[in-house]
Amino acid sequence: MAYTKPSAPFYTKLAMVLVSLIALFYIAILGKSILAPLVFGLLFAVLLLPLANLLEKKLRLPRSLASIVSVLLLVCTLAFILFLVGAQISTLADDWPLFKQQVLTSLGDLQRWISLKFHIRIKQQNTYLDNATSKLLATGSSVLGDAVLSLSSFVLFMVFIMFDTFFLLYYRRLIVRFLVSVFKEENSVTVYDIIAHIQSRIRQYILGLVLEMIIVAGATCLALWILGVKYAILLGLITGLFNIIPYIGIITAMILSALVTFATAGAAKVLIVAGVVFGIHLIDANVLLPVIVGSKVRINALITVLGVIVGENVWGITGTFLAIPVIAMAKIVFDRIEPLKAWGMLLGDERDEKEPEPLKEEIREEGGVDPEKHESSTAGAVSG
Repeated sequence: MAYTKPSAPFYTKLAMVLVSLIALFYIAILGKSILAPLVFGLLFAVLLLPLANLLEKKLRLPRSLASIVSVLLLVCTLAFILFLVGAQISTLADDWPLFKQQVLTSLGDLQRWISLKFHIRIKQQNTYLDNATSKLLATGSSVLGDAVLSLSSFVLFMVFIMFDTFFLLYYRRLIVRFLVSVFKEENSVTVYDIIAHIQSRIRQYILGLVLEMIIVAGATCLALWILGVKYAILLGLITGLFNIIPYIGIITAMILSALVTFATAGAAKVLIVAGVVFGIHLIDANVLLPVIVGSKVRINALITVLGVIVGENVWGITGTFLAIPVIAMAKIVFDRIEPLKAWGMLLGDERDEKEPEPLKEEIREEGGVDPEKHESSTAGAVSG
């Protein structure tokens, strides 16, 4: 009579899951300064991997040099994007007198409206404004210090990301061998398959986001230019960049576009600009996103919203960027491990794709393992 090991009770499994989740989030919060650049570096390394392989195989560059060249090309691309946005913002400073006059005029209209509706005299409103201004000036030095500190932290954060990207590219084969050696030998093909699918899916996902960003930015620039809105290029770039953040980004882009339009063209065009940005977002969410991005990694809307909220609470703005790629990687792992398939089902949606076939060519290239021979040998061992 065969002995079957009794399974743990439900409440024991539930307690273990809850404790594991609490420990995971606690470690994530404590290790933000280390883990956040590392995850960004992982995403960039996955994106740059084909380029690094091309430089190694076609141009015969050493792996270190190929990794450095790939990272430098990434830095140049990011610097070019920042240059475009910065050039547009610098032209915005030329209209500062116009902004000031528009704000003063609108403030006067608002004060008169408050005086008529709520019977608060304009002199009393000015007293409130003076008190608020004095308090703001009193804390201005600390605000300026925090801004300088945030800028220096951002620069240091980007430096860490680039270093992590370089080392992940350089030691990628060592890391893969380590991940395979952690598990049993009969699971090696599954591990290589997970690694190959994460590389493929995340790379397609990032490229899809970049393509979506370019389309949204171009459509917004064109629509606002046709409407005669000043700084249409700047507003289009802002909308495209912020569109990467699910849900929160489009709201932020809409508010910024409305403020800039209000300062340059008055209140007449604010609703039109907000409507155009929201309309482009609807087309993007219902047409572009499912075609370009949704087919790469399919995650249901509830998990997407929860992921963005949790990411923002754990890692701030950084977490909102990383939430979807991290969930996508987790789903790939869950879908290929039998005890975790229910969690993968929870992350997907009702139209979720069937489990994809193993990426056999990528598995052979990554680990030198032939999945077909491995499967046949495993089947023979089981039948024997």
